[in-house]
Amino acid sequence: MKTIKALMGLGLLAAAVYVGWTMIPPYFSHYKLDDIIEDQARMNTYTNKSEEQIRDAVFDKAKDLDIPVTREQIVVSRAGQSVSINVNYSVHLDYPVHPVDLQFHSETRNRGY
Repeated sequence: MKTIKALMGLGLLAAAVYVGWTMIPPYFSHYKLDDIIEDQARMNTYTNKSEEQIRDAVFDKAKDLDIPVTREQIVVSRAGQSVSINVNYSVHLDYPVHPVDLQFHSETRNRGY
């Protein structure tokens, strides 16, 4: 009986480690993407870059982080010296018992004065 409880405990511990191991990278990449879009909004507030050029820069950096995002999911708005960037995407984790889709939303706005 103790052996069965010990094996079940080890199984639960292994499952928890596996779930943590697979869930941490998407959240870490999302945190980095937040920093990237804030930097892009700040840097491009005073430049003449078009919305498409800013979108391409964010898209390239997201691809470097292996974030599953398309160009259409990156919305860049420019009004005068105000730059707004929104990114919505999901990451699918295919667990044996229950697949999970993590939904992420990054948003920033920088206003030039």
